[in-house]
This record gives sequence, structure tokens and C-alpha cells, in this order.
Amino acid sequence: MKMNTKASTLFSTLVLLGFFHLSLVSCRKIKGNHGGNGFTLDLIHRDSPLSPFYNPSNRLRNAFHRSFSRASFFKKNSFASATDTIQSDIFPIPGEYLMKISIGTPPVEIVAIADTGSDLTWTQCMPCANCFQQSAPLFDSKQSSTYKTVGCNAEECTSLGTSSCVRGNICEYQMSYGDQSQTIGDLAFEKFTFPSTSGNNVSIPNVVFGCGHDNNGTFNNYTSGIIGLGGGEVSIINQLDKQINGKFSYCLIPIPLQSSNSNATSHINFGDSAIVSGPNVVSTPLIKKEPSTFYYLNLEDISVGDKIVDFKSPNITSSGPGDDGQGNIIIDSGTTLTLLPSEFYSSLESTLVDSINATRRDDPSGTFGLCYESENGTIDAPKIVAHFTDADLELSPSSTFAEVEEGLICLTIVPAEEVAIFGNLAQANFLIGYDLVANKISFQPTDCTKY
Repeated sequence: MKMNTKASTLFSTLVLLGFFHLSLVSCRKIKGNHGGNGFTLDLIHRDSPLSPFYNPSNRLRNAFHRSFSRASFFKKNSFASATDTIQSDIFPIPGEYLMKISIGTPPVEIVAIADTGSDLTWTQCMPCANCFQQSAPLFDSKQSSTYKTVGCNAEECTSLGTSSCVRGNICEYQMSYGDQSQTIGDLAFEKFTFPSTSGNNVSIPNVVFGCGHDNNGTFNNYTSGIIGLGGGEVSIINQLDKQINGKFSYCLIPIPLQSSNSNATSHINFGDSAIVSGPNVVSTPLIKKEPSTFYYLNLEDISVGDKIVDFKSPNITSSGPGDDGQGNIIIDSGTTLTLLPSEFYSSLESTLVDSINATRRDDPSGTFGLCYESENGTIDAPKIVAHFTDADLELSPSSTFAEVEEGLICLTIVPAEEVAIFGNLAQANFLIGYDLVANKISFQPTDCTKY
């Protein structure tokens, strides 16, 4: 994949912000229901009691505010034309989920932010002239027999768009951000090993990753870098294409249930294990756009009971001449809330107000526009259905209206200028399968606590 200079600037600006963050703490290699092999891994949300980030106070509000941080970024950047030059302040956002894998031979364990909004996977490496603090030792490539740097003329190097040639013929990547956060290092091949509770580890040779020697910014010491799960060429998903055939899926447990059931974990599946089939499955096309990192869907409208609110899409990044305006919303499991353009949100809110018989109450924090009093943590909400192309998703009332504090229930859909994101609360309790070969996403209603 080669992009022009301006598109490359946009891509490199976006690459580390991330959309969907997954935490991989264990893996079991299993034989899929459809023949062949796949593997399944546990995911730990950063606000789960099992997470090192866990803070039991104001968990929902903390997650909601991270959604607005993302929205402010998208407002300035990701929905401008791909031909525009982008200059803005960008601040890396802590990952929603953590991922634990091993790299090298012998294998060395790392914990990184798993991120569908990034393609390049990177970790801090020795020697490190300027690094952020991390709890685990830095990866030492000299101790690995399977480490090999990428040459400057290799496709893996030229496709990055933000690389240079150093020390003879070593591809050096550079990712920098408006707050002076950055990662710079050698692009290399290495063996990646996914841990398995069964003892049958899943090892993949010659995975392209960044060995970072100059990294700083607002990263925390529980992580050592990023695991890129986006749609671009150097993402883990595309690098494992021969093993997983472009397929992965996940089942996310609603945030409130993660506190009441500390043993419940979400899961991500790869390969044959990721095929979503059976009763009640609906599928919608994945729309190809630039940057190719992100996963775009087409939302047609939203219904509230028997009333239809037509979706007016924002000016999302164009895929070039002939773009038909499809792909008007990004599906993102790293953003908690669902964000919709302000004009459309106003129509949706008015329709909801007319359909709900409950006492309205202002949100003291000013975060949410539509809130109600509730003694038992619920309200009698109408059926809300998101109508994607060829796929109608009935959204769970418990996810659409959440108790943000005692006695206060608020709508978890919020307005955002020129941005549209289908967040993880709306995705909860669906088994969601990505098929990058067939270019579709499938949804199956599922109790993810039992999946």
C-alpha cells in the first residue's frame, strides 16, 4: 500500500490514537466448528477489576470522558478530506484493553495496548535512549535468534509512509504527535507467540513490528507499546492472513456487568473460531476508505419504536474520486459511547423524549444531554434499532440508557461535530465477526458472560 504524501501525513497522525483496544491475557487453541483451526483469547477491559488500571470509583464516567477525548480528536482530524494537510494537537489515549503476548526466541512477554485504530505494532527495546517507564524489562533484540531488521527498500518499509534509512540499510519508523509524544525505532521481523491455557502456544514467525529506541509521551508503566489490529497492511490482522484468513470476532461484556461479575471476561477469536453463523445473524458491508486502518460501516437510520429518524452523515474522509458517500460511521470497540452528528442527535433525542414517560433530570456534570430519574437503575425505554445496510440491530436498553450515578439514568448516545462512531456499549452482548476477505461484519445477539 502506497499513499501520497498528504494522505501519509494523515495516516501517521492517526495511527496511535486507536479505536478499539483489546486485552489479551490467555489463549486457548481450539478446533473451529467449521473445520480447521482457530484460537480464542480472553479480553480484559481497562475498567474491569482484573485490569491493572482498575479504579472502582466513577468507572462509567471515566470511560465516558475518554469517549469525548476521542471525539475532540476526530473533530479536528479524521473526518477531513484525505487530501488535506493535517496539523493538530494529538494526545495518546490510554487503551481500553490490554494484550499480553511474547516475542522473540526465547520468548519474552510484553503487555501492550491492543488497538484496532493502529496498524503498526511496536514495543520499547534496548538500547533505549529516551523511553517512558514500564514495569517489565525492555525487549533486548540481541538476545533473540529470530530477530531481523527490515531493509529500506522492502515493501514493509515503504508502505509505512513515515520511515527513513539508517545505519546502512535499516528501515527506521517515526511516529510523532502534537503533544511531543513519539516512538522512533527499527522496523524488524520477529516471532510472535500467543499464550495458551492449554499449553499449545500459537507461534507466528516473521511478524513485522517496531523495535522502539526513542519513545516518550503520556504512556503508562503497565504497557510497553501498541498491538496494531487495524485494517492496514502492516497490522497484525493482515500479517496473520494466511493463518486466520482475514477473520476475527469479539464478544464484549457490558461494563456494568464487569464490576458485578469480576470473573467474567470478554473474548476475541481468530480464524475459523471467528466465523459468526447460525440463527439471528445479520451482516453489513465493510466500506473501504482511507485511512485503511479504520473499519467503516453505513448507517441508514435509527428507529425509536415505530418512528424513523433518517441519518444525516458527517463529512467523513473521502476514498477519492467517485466516492459515493458510503461508510458514514466507524465501528470502534475502544470508544465507550456512540457519537452521532449534532443535528441528527437532536432529532433522535426529541423522538426519544416524546416516547419516554419518566421524570427528566439534568446531569450535574453536564456530560449527557438526556437523563432521567430512576429508583431501580432502569427506565421504561422504547425499542431502539440501528439500521445499517442489510442489518438491523436492536440495541439493548441497559446499554442505551446507563446508570451514570445513583438514581440517574442517561442516554449513552451523544452529539459530536462531524463525527460518527458506533461505540462499545452499543456493541455489548453481540458476537461481532469481521471478515476482511468478504468485506463484511456480522452481528449475532449473544450473552457474552456465557460465551
